[in-house]
Amino acid sequence: MCVTEFILLLFVGAFVVGIFGALTGMGGGVFLVPMLALLYHVNVRYAVGASLISVIATSSGAAAAYIREGYTNIRIGMFLLMATCSGALLGAAISKYFSTSLIAIIFGLVLLFSSYGVASRKEGKEPDRPADPLAVKMRMCSSYPIPGGWQPYRVYHVMAGFAGMIVAGVTSGLLGIGSGSLKVLSMDLAMRLPYKVSTTTSNFMIGVTAATSVGIYLSRGLIEPGIAMPVMLGVLGGAVLGAKLLAFFKAKSLRLLFSAVILIVALEMIYNGLRGRI
Repeated sequence: MCVTEFILLLFVGAFVVGIFGALTGMGGGVFLVPMLALLYHVNVRYAVGASLISVIATSSGAAAAYIREGYTNIRIGMFLLMATCSGALLGAAISKYFSTSLIAIIFGLVLLFSSYGVASRKEGKEPDRPADPLAVKMRMCSSYPIPGGWQPYRVYHVMAGFAGMIVAGVTSGLLGIGSGSLKVLSMDLAMRLPYKVSTTTSNFMIGVTAATSVGIYLSRGLIEPGIAMPVMLGVLGGAVLGAKLLAFFKAKSLRLLFSAVILIVALEMIYNGLRGRI
């Protein structure tokens, strides 16, 4: 395979990943690292570096559209970024102490947890109880667009969500995935945000989280321009398209899509990590 064909394949694969990343709020890194490592046989550390660059592009491409349409809760995003950015610095700092096979296994386990959590969560009637006092004080409760108007929602367990974001940040710095899966889980399961609000707010946050740790990877020479550039452009294009498609998907469909894809990827990563193929 010549260099041109390889770059084109990287772009096409990243474009598809960008669509999934925008629809699920995961930023695409959760799909991108396995794609580069398993399909293109890129060293996991370089795949993580390229993934972090692409996560920033995904966030930039989708977040603006989601904010304009009224889905993203900026107040929640800005508050939780304090936790994710702190965790991302820690995760990037300790990443050099982990082997690539161990990173792959950890990656797979994180995905299994994410798949189960989202699949088991049922989007139903909002709990009939007052919102978290901290959420009220910080004016986090809001509304999001639905067919025919706007749907108000309350925010619960703010500090539980904050704690989950610290874990998400460490995972982002360690695995280069933007940790959108854990961000969505924290907002979806702990804070009880509507699924479209949690995914879009996750998209708003992941770029900042990735930018926090990408400098460390850059200083170690783990950002390869020949891989990162076509991947970034492909993911950015896919993210813009995915943002436009979000309104046509029901929350239940997005959950099933999210869970099914990452379950397959998780099993592949764990298997190849245990066999030492990565």
